[in-house]
Amino acid sequence: MSAALVAVLPSLVSAVAYAAAAVAQERLAARSPGTGVLRLLGSGAWWWSVGLNASAALLHVVALKYGPLTVVQPLGALTLVAAVPLGARLAGRRVTAVEWRGTGLTLLGLGALLLTASGPAPDDVLSVPEALAVSGATAALIGVLSWPGARPGLRHATASGVASGVASALTQTVTVAVTDRSGPLLSAQVIGVAVLVAAFATGGLLLAQTAYRGGLGAPLAVVTLANPVAAAVIGLSLLGERLQGGPAGVLLALAGAGLAAWGVVLLSRATPRTPDPHPVAAVLALEPEGAGPAGTPAPRQPEPGHLTPL
Repeated sequence: MSAALVAVLPSLVSAVAYAAAAVAQERLAARSPGTGVLRLLGSGAWWWSVGLNASAALLHVVALKYGPLTVVQPLGALTLVAAVPLGARLAGRRVTAVEWRGTGLTLLGLGALLLTASGPAPDDVLSVPEALAVSGATAALIGVLSWPGARPGLRHATASGVASGVASALTQTVTVAVTDRSGPLLSAQVIGVAVLVAAFATGGLLLAQTAYRGGLGAPLAVVTLANPVAAAVIGLSLLGERLQGGPAGVLLALAGAGLAAWGVVLLSRATPRTPDPHPVAAVLALEPEGAGPAGTPAPRQPEPGHLTPL
């Protein structure tokens, strides 16, 4: 059995856990769109999502030990398969036909990318200069994507996917360096790269939380696409991984990327917002003061406090 196949099972379970965490984060963001970091730290729902993300991350590390980045990262597309219908179910609505079409196209495209990527268990690692260069370039890109402007949800989702993809590439370096027994267990390289992993993983989690304020489908699709692209760039350019099939394999990979991007566009236009859990309160808030039922004065609603956004 090839190393790539051994990496599939933990990748599947990891994707389901990531999907449940994404749904929990989106519902938390929908309930409290202005919640700041300190308020999140006091939320039990937030910590449940963190626990699910942590469990998924551990399974992802196991997969990275046995499979190359170009195989393991595209399997994260299964997060989208699980999260879109799960989020719709919890929101009390059906998944729309356009959402199913967008999800299918995204998965079909990433599946094509997966067909072109296979190989033995990873044995190459990023050197310290390479890890620092990748981290610096990634931090600069995240800064640009996080700058205030139009469509912040999709830009934050892109930044989250890039951060998570880079964290996975750095995690693979730590995993291979620790398990190959060719050097000290806690070398300066291992410790330094582990710190970078923690920074990018945390940044990706917080960026995803802000992205889900605009709904689940489109941001999660963007994260799902940006993550394997970022990891594949590192794997192909720095870790010696290769696409299979020669020129035909490259064409298949490009076609897959195009299909996945099309699916992302469909999801970004089709995902409805979560219904207001208090429709009566919303109607009262729209009525002018003194226009209560049967001409009676409507009670004045207290204004919510302003919370610092993430």
